[in-house]
Amino acid sequence: MILKEPPAAGNEVDTLLGGLERQRRYVAWKCANLDATGLRKTLRPSTMTLGGLLNHLALVEDDMFTWKLHGRAMPAPWDAVDWATDSDYEWRTADADSPEQLMARWQASVERSRVAVADALADGGLDRLAAYTWPDGRKPSLRRMLMDMIEEYARHVGHIDLLRESVDGLVGEDPAD
Repeated sequence: MILKEPPAAGNEVDTLLGGLERQRRYVAWKCANLDATGLRKTLRPSTMTLGGLLNHLALVEDDMFTWKLHGRAMPAPWDAVDWATDSDYEWRTADADSPEQLMARWQASVERSRVAVADALADGGLDRLAAYTWPDGRKPSLRRMLMDMIEEYARHVGHIDLLRESVDGLVGEDPAD
């Protein structure tokens, strides 16, 4: 079951997952129904776009829950990128993809992440340690990784709010909620 938001008085897992799903919903709603021009709009002096943010969030989802949590190979297109020479690949290439491609890539990465998190919850719960090791030798728990992902989304939802308002005036939260 995918929670729409954190429960008012729920357990730790439902609260964390609900918080993350709420941030994902904000991104989906703010980036929906835009053409390529809308997804390429910037606010000067930044070069950030909604399309770039969708691509970036797709990368972060796969990096966090596919590679770091489970130690699995990154899926396409991330597996073919030389990150040492093109560290801004996801931002730089977003304009070449259609709105449908960008949304589908992000949605597929979110779905992979949901499965990866469910697998980890079944295999140790929030205390399950990642396959990834930090430079100091520690391994983050799933709990920490979920908090980091919520923070990543929360940072970018503010950017998304500003960019979407500049495209067509859309403000606020999804009225369907």
